[in-house]
Amino acid sequence: MSVALYDSVTARRLLLAQFAIVIILSVVFCLSSQKWAISAFLGGLSGCLPNAVFLLLTWRHQDSEQAQGKLAWSFFIGEIVKIILTIALLVIALVVFKAEFLPLCVTYLAVLIVQVVAPAIINIFRN
Repeated sequence: MSVALYDSVTARRLLLAQFAIVIILSVVFCLSSQKWAISAFLGGLSGCLPNAVFLLLTWRHQDSEQAQGKLAWSFFIGEIVKIILTIALLVIALVVFKAEFLPLCVTYLAVLIVQVVAPAIINIFRN
């Protein structure tokens, strides 16, 4: 589920929670080695950065006077950009930076789990 489906406050909190998980896991993997910490950071960045870009693309096109078709297209284009950016960042991390696979995948999957679980937790504490 994409971050732009939430209101702006929830989406910002979700992005902050994702980035916090990236930092925490990078510090944890730093105990093993510096390369694992960098790999974990790159994996988390591959999950957080596309969400932030998607958020910017869709909020830029949201307007109360905008036709529903244009809003749907902005979500569609945002998702396409998000998928391409995610793949590109993961490939760059693995090929260019020679990142370790395990910390990269663990942190990337943790960011995805936070994206699914955090909105429910945020909504519980909001009420």
